[in-house]
Amino acid sequence: MPSRSLVERFIAQVVGGDHVGAIRDWYHPDAWMQENQAPPRGGGRDVLMSQEAAVLAASEHVDTELLGGPAIGGDTVAIRWRFTFRLKNGSTVCQEEVAWQIWRDDRIASETFFYDPDQGMQSAFRMQISEKPPDDRRHH
Repeated sequence: MPSRSLVERFIAQVVGGDHVGAIRDWYHPDAWMQENQAPPRGGGRDVLMSQEAAVLAASEHVDTELLGGPAIGGDTVAIRWRFTFRLKNGSTVCQEEVAWQIWRDDRIASETFFYDPDQGMQSAFRMQISEKPPDDRRHH
């Protein structure tokens, strides 16, 4: 079970804008993430860091706010976030979500994000980080 101070250190890093560093520092090497009911995004911490960097690269700036939590129960942590993305085209997109984390050995092993996809983030960013479909070319 993660201690409150440990989870608060993770939150401080995210609120401070170090999103990729937070994945590097706080996620298990074999961690996965999931968006609502979509299939989990696996591949481990390095893949998750790359996906997060791609999301951030589409923005000029991201403001991160803690709206609620953390609620800690055993190895489960729930955090309510608001991310405000200022896009390179000048527009702004806000995403409020609840992150449901499972911690193992003081690291995040899995995280599922629950949010209303009509907020605009699904089309603006989240699709950019989904895994590419496998190459379907077959050798005959």
